[in-house]
Amino acid sequence: MQLLPKYNEVMDVMGALAKAWERGDADAYGALFTEDASYTIFVGTVYHGRRDITESHRVLFARFLKGTKLAVGEWHLRYYGQDTAIVTSTGDTYKLRRPRRLTKVQTYTLVRQADSSWLIAAFHNTQRKPWMEAISFRFAPQLRPSMPSWEHGQN
Repeated sequence: MQLLPKYNEVMDVMGALAKAWERGDADAYGALFTEDASYTIFVGTVYHGRRDITESHRVLFARFLKGTKLAVGEWHLRYYGQDTAIVTSTGDTYKLRRPRRLTKVQTYTLVRQADSSWLIAAFHNTQRKPWMEAISFRFAPQLRPSMPSWEHGQN
């Protein structure tokens, strides 16, 4: 029986991601992605490759996201074998005060590298629409997911 990778191996990458964001360090941020990673933001733009991810964040950190931090809610981690992990989280960006309600849901696919380190191979960010969820759950309760807990108004 093979043991699953340690939780911290993957979550350390997630922590490093948040720290690089907070420093506005596009190079450190981009270094956490594979060379061929895909990065989809909530407006629908898709960046391909570490270089594209790094350079787009260099601009974002200098302009639109300058001085921001990442607010992260709950993490949900699942392993698929020894070398693939999926992390789903709620989150948002902020400058002064951490938002009470987190408006985005992110999915990260991480893959173990030959040196046993983990890198992000794919990222997808979508904006939550709680009022649309509430309406759909009201008229079709069977649409309500059993997890994660943020679907039930905890974040």
